[in-house]
Amino acid sequence: MNKFTRIKTPTKGKRLSAAGLLIALGVVYGDIGTSPLYVMKSIVAGNGGMGKISDEFITGSVSLIFWTLVIITTLKYVLIALRADNNGEGGIFALYTLIRKRAAWLIVPAMVGGAFLLADGMLTPSVTVTTAIEGLKGTPLNGKILLHSQSEVILVTIVILTFLFFIQRFGTESIGKAFGPIMFIWFAFIGGIGLFSIVKDPLILRALNPYYAIKILFSPENKAGIFILGSVFLATTGAEALYSDMGHVGRRNIYGSWPFVNLCLVLNYFGQAVWIHQNNGTNAFQHIADFNPFFEMMPSFLKLFTIIIATLAAIIASQALISGSYTLVSEGIRLRLLPRLHVIYPTNSRGQLYIPVVNIILWLVCCTIVYTFQTSEHMEAAYGLAITMTMLMTTILLFEFLRLKKVPTIISLGSLLFFGSVETMFFISSIIKFAHGGWVTVLIGLVILSIMFIWQMGDYYRYNNIYRTEDVSLLAYKNQLHALSEDTTNPLYTTNLVYMTKVHDERYIKKTILYSILDKRPKRAQIYWFVTVNVTDDPYSAGYTVETFDTDYMINVQLYLGFRVEQKVNIFLRQIINDMIAKGELPRQPQQYTTIPDREVGDFSFVMLQEELSPETELGSYQKAIIQARLFLQKITLSPATWFGLEYADVVTERVPLILGKVPIVKLKRLKQKPENSSDTL
Repeated sequence: MNKFTRIKTPTKGKRLSAAGLLIALGVVYGDIGTSPLYVMKSIVAGNGGMGKISDEFITGSVSLIFWTLVIITTLKYVLIALRADNNGEGGIFALYTLIRKRAAWLIVPAMVGGAFLLADGMLTPSVTVTTAIEGLKGTPLNGKILLHSQSEVILVTIVILTFLFFIQRFGTESIGKAFGPIMFIWFAFIGGIGLFSIVKDPLILRALNPYYAIKILFSPENKAGIFILGSVFLATTGAEALYSDMGHVGRRNIYGSWPFVNLCLVLNYFGQAVWIHQNNGTNAFQHIADFNPFFEMMPSFLKLFTIIIATLAAIIASQALISGSYTLVSEGIRLRLLPRLHVIYPTNSRGQLYIPVVNIILWLVCCTIVYTFQTSEHMEAAYGLAITMTMLMTTILLFEFLRLKKVPTIISLGSLLFFGSVETMFFISSIIKFAHGGWVTVLIGLVILSIMFIWQMGDYYRYNNIYRTEDVSLLAYKNQLHALSEDTTNPLYTTNLVYMTKVHDERYIKKTILYSILDKRPKRAQIYWFVTVNVTDDPYSAGYTVETFDTDYMINVQLYLGFRVEQKVNIFLRQIINDMIAKGELPRQPQQYTTIPDREVGDFSFVMLQEELSPETELGSYQKAIIQARLFLQKITLSPATWFGLEYADVVTERVPLILGKVPIVKLKRLKQKPENSSDTL
């Protein structure tokens, strides 16, 4: 295989280093790092509030948090999932590409997990920023209260979110450099505050014993029962993002930074537990509607600083989820799980993606959630349900990965049963949130999943119902193409005529392409190119093969591009021609009129065939509706020309009918005279 110059995987932060660890703090841990803002608050509120909780409940709750972090985040994701990397890339789609050849049904958990991970990402900015800004409500600055009401909190939150989404189009590389130091200060600060509180009552450390975690699940002191896990689960919602961001910072830097992050989180949770225990009987805290132990435990002289640093951490967490959503959608597009969308690289950093349509949708959904739910407490009710679905899907895919690596069955099956059981418990405990707001993320997830389903099944129904006679061999038209290319009675249409198509078995293409060249309007060209883009499992691979059929006028090009490589077909094709000319496989194409000295490559014309479902199609109403929906999505999203990097190339779009199913052929019989029962029609 001839290969392009290989696009190397970004190496910044891949090796274990102080800079890499700092970058990891800013990129990976935003979501899980801001969990202390609302986890204990949700647990206390779920049990009736301050004054209605016991020491046993406090100890058991923080023990549940500790062991959830151990089992889900540390054991499953850090120690197991990070080993399932695709050339350094992580996340559910990267994991799917590693194992998709094992069974066709694996696309289902990949689609479900990806859809609900996107849905969860839409809620995270709303929850984290709102919770941070709520800390300002009633807080005096130089004797003046900054925010008096929740409506003012909502207004400030929407302004911050709007600004955050607005700057995405310019890239966040420069401000992103400050994320690491800010998150280091954040973790050190919340860990220090927690340690300061623990020193006052070291007895809370008995919560490290899993006995207390198990006991509280069945204790009458726990009024929520097993459903307390719905609030506890919020402590580990960022674990999936941790796996997805592996490609940005590298596995070693996550291994090196997680112990510090985990320690700071645990210290803060235990510190909040101590503070709640010490102030449980205080009347002042028993009637506060939006009580948050995270902010209340802070000394008064540190409260303003806490709110500022918490707001910055919430913004960083939101930025991480926004960037992660771009990456996830981009990977889904490359894997043909989602329709084509315009992807922009606003900076020189390959990790910096910007998808305008996704940005607008995220902004609208986040602002709608903030305005509709009003308080972070109500938003928390909708939080976490979707991510349990993603985690369950990841567990299924990890099981197949372990089998692929020939891990002993007792280990691979044991992992599936263990993590699957734990996450099923979390899922069941989160179901109670459905009626209180969880339906929002489920609805969003189902909408995204429906789009994936239509895109996939539309392709399936199309290629399984299309006439087999539509695929013809290029070899059968070899002589006609040669004669046309040499026929000077026809004007030269272009030097290089390119069709973006899917070539099967090295020579079979759609008959409509040959019809476009030979019948619709004979298009004489020096070379006819038939180009297929194949997406590979290696995210940064870039190579090609060529088949000339022993000619210099008819060429089948197979591009093999990683799912993270831009499909700049125009640029790649020129490189291929230059390579082939240099090797003597093609004649030079000198141009008489050109601005480029010694130009050897001629002009190009790209022909795109736009399919429209023909009225002659004979399919069931369900299949027909799915195909029509897919064609509609294809029409309203990115055009093929833009997708293939041909925005500034000479592109011609031709409409062709898509006829599916077994269409009966009506044969006309010649009549000697007009039938008596006929009538004239216009």
